[in-house]
Amino acid sequence: MKHKKMVWTLMVVLVSTAVLKAQTDVLDKNKWTKEKAHQWYDQHDWMTGANFNPSTAINQLEMWQEGTFDPETMDRELGFAEGIGFNTMRVYLHSLAYKSDPEGFKKRMHTYLTIADKHGIKTMFVFFDDVWGKTPKAGKQPEPVIGTHNSGWVQDPGDPAYKNEENYPALETYVKDILKTFADDNRVLMWDLYNEPGNTGKLTSSMPLLKKVFQWAREVNPTQPLTAGLWRWDFQELNTFQALNSDILTYHHYEDAEKHQHVINLLKTHGRPMICTEYMARTNNSRFSNIMPLLKKENIGAINWGLVAGKTNTKYAWNTPIKDGSEPIEWFHEVFRKDGTPYRQDEVNLIKKLNEEPNPKN
Repeated sequence: MKHKKMVWTLMVVLVSTAVLKAQTDVLDKNKWTKEKAHQWYDQHDWMTGANFNPSTAINQLEMWQEGTFDPETMDRELGFAEGIGFNTMRVYLHSLAYKSDPEGFKKRMHTYLTIADKHGIKTMFVFFDDVWGKTPKAGKQPEPVIGTHNSGWVQDPGDPAYKNEENYPALETYVKDILKTFADDNRVLMWDLYNEPGNTGKLTSSMPLLKKVFQWAREVNPTQPLTAGLWRWDFQELNTFQALNSDILTYHHYEDAEKHQHVINLLKTHGRPMICTEYMARTNNSRFSNIMPLLKKENIGAINWGLVAGKTNTKYAWNTPIKDGSEPIEWFHEVFRKDGTPYRQDEVNLIKKLNEEPNPKN
């Protein structure tokens, strides 16, 4: 997207937030005030970390299903994260893993949280997701396509399942059961209700489920804040709803520091604490070296995509597969190789340095 166009569409989103507020479905029930949001944010250290999927899992189902749940790898890899000062992980759940075994699924969540807590890490859980594979299936997951970014990642609940209202009662049971189970668990940092709604060609057809998941979550009213991250700046209706209904404002950005700063400046107008829940794509010039210091200066949480290179193959760029599986000239995502060796020592040195410095001040 052209830089000027991006800034213009952001301005439209922000202006529309004020102008259309009376016409937008704002779920005021139990929504946090700005004051409560800032009080909560100020009680935490600067939030830094990664989107975490163990290297042995190709997707959310392989991470959470009983037969492939891998606490040993989780423990080892979260130890890598602890070693560089990361304190937050963003972790995707999946409704099919819950549907297959509700009690076992919640038990495995407890196991994961115990491991993360041992390493001083809090977790932001993600419920629904509109990205990548449209037809998730429980059971054995596919092997990775060689050299291809996220070849096995799956949407939740999938397509067309996301728009079939007959699925909503079961999805409501899932969301409310998980929220009630962990509503007072201080190992859970916050709840990200819907990742990139409208992606994969869905556009505003994702709005009904987006509204429902916020409604269900507000009815439970967990002690942790709720959010759904902004990610595509020309999705005016979705962005307005997400921004107006999130306790903490979260967003994704995979471009350079100048463009990222424009996004920050405009999103600040909402007056809420912010966390960037996806960034760092090296060949897009979104790097630790230029983005992480910016986020610290602005007191915005910094959650990059990827921790350890593994079955998701996200060291390869989105649209540039390498068919023989050889190393890309430059990794797209990820911080560590599977043995814990940093991909770039200068990057982990910077991450440790920033994480050891005093908390930023507004």
